Amino acid sequence: MRGHNLFFFILILLVLISQQCVVGSNNRFDKHQKPCKQFVLYYHDILFGGVGGDDPVNATSAAVTNVTNLGNNLFGMLVVFDDPMTKDQNLHSPPVARAQGFYFYDRKTTFGAWFAYTLVFNSSDYKGTLNIMGADPITEKTRDLSVVGGTGDFFMARGIATFQTDTFQGTKYFRIKMDIKLYECY
Repeated sequence: MRGHNLFFFILILLVLISQQCVVGSNNRFDKHQKPCKQFVLYYHDILFGGVGGDDPVNATSAAVTNVTNLGNNLFGMLVVFDDPMTKDQNLHSPPVARAQGFYFYDRKTTFGAWFAYTLVFNSSDYKGTLNIMGADPITEKTRDLSVVGGTGDFFMARGIATFQTDTFQGTKYFRIKMDIKLYECY
């Protein structure tokens, strides 16, 4: 019986120690931690075939599937894009990166999309890529998407890209302010 009690005492002690180690190791994910890199970029999307006509010269994105008739939320539409990223709100400013990937509208009851794309940097400030993905509940004021990796100056980076719709002109053009905070930088 005495060996049995000793076994449970050691087991409880190990559980308590392991919980303390887990809590101590999560300090790098403290929500009050300062990012190791932070910058703001503006994402400009000009949809080919959007309201305003078919302008293949200026278009930066194209719908590759049609909208379903399940409501007025563009449900089912898949868009592939190669959009310029600028440091300011001006579409005609020199791009510091290109956002290349896709989004699709995935909500039947309200506007919502899901993004998966790569920011390709080739500027004097940065070289390399950042990979971003996640849900974009468009009707929310701000939305967080995950930064899931990168290359070059962003090798193995992880963090958050906070979206905020800056302007929206129907299905023709929209601009998103992206506040990118990286919490893991190598």
